[in-house]
Amino acid sequence: MTVRHFLTLSDLSRDELGYLIQRAIELKTMLRNGQRHEVLQGKSLGMIFEKASTRTRLSFEVAMTQFGGASIFLSPRDTQLGRGEPIEDSARVMSRMVDAVMIRTFAHATVETFAAHSSVPVINALTDEFHPCQLLADIQTYVEHRGSIQGKRVAWVGDGNNMCNSYIEAAQQFDFELVLSCPEGFDPDAALLARHSDRVRIERDPRQAVAGAHLVVTDVWASMGQEEEQAARVAAFRDFQVSPALMDRADPQALFMHCLPAHRGEEISHDMLDDPRSVVWDEAENRLHAQKALLEFLLVGDGA
Repeated sequence: MTVRHFLTLSDLSRDELGYLIQRAIELKTMLRNGQRHEVLQGKSLGMIFEKASTRTRLSFEVAMTQFGGASIFLSPRDTQLGRGEPIEDSARVMSRMVDAVMIRTFAHATVETFAAHSSVPVINALTDEFHPCQLLADIQTYVEHRGSIQGKRVAWVGDGNNMCNSYIEAAQQFDFELVLSCPEGFDPDAALLARHSDRVRIERDPRQAVAGAHLVVTDVWASMGQEEEQAARVAAFRDFQVSPALMDRADPQALFMHCLPAHRGEEISHDMLDDPRSVVWDEAENRLHAQKALLEFLLVGDGA
């Protein structure tokens, strides 16, 4: 059987992604009803963290526990990866001992190389270029609150970072319009934009970008590894803060999302997370349910 990986949203078809969203909602309901579903009993997930994490580690560890499986936390300090063992060799060894591998790292090439030499599914839990697991949670959250996102308008306000790149892929895979509002010099990958130019456009003025939007999304101005750029970025992004006043320009039923952690007073106003249009806490929780659906799909298949 061919091993399936999840490195970007493009690794799954539109139908498969739609299945994952509905399955995540089902699994969430099952959990809240007290229904046990230990579909991964006897399975193990290796978790490689080269970047710090709260939601990613919690959600994957709890997912494996609720599925009756086990998870193994691995940092560069704990493994030979931190001492220079080739990624290819680590992939060959680890995939002979665990049933899937989740990687949170810097270079996207790391997860690609690991997947190319792994005999088990590999999941991208964040790289500098993409964050597809977060998009599963975001789309699940929108569907739960407003129904299908197909044909809707989404506004991204802020840095053209890994989350922005994954939203560009999501616009294609989930069939919605995406308006990006980034300062000059902070646009997402040009080649990625060109491939999805029929779904995505840039609007420099955030007030125009969010006009009529059904979903408004942002992220921190300086991602992990960019801390030394913080002061310069604060200056460049000064006019790109999402606030209730900016949200008032969106559709009356618009939702606000942020993958967290948030920097109040920077990319969002101090009161934005408490605004009734904000669904960030549901969004954060849904990392658990969406990733359970993904793990089940990759290790068992659909209809489990």
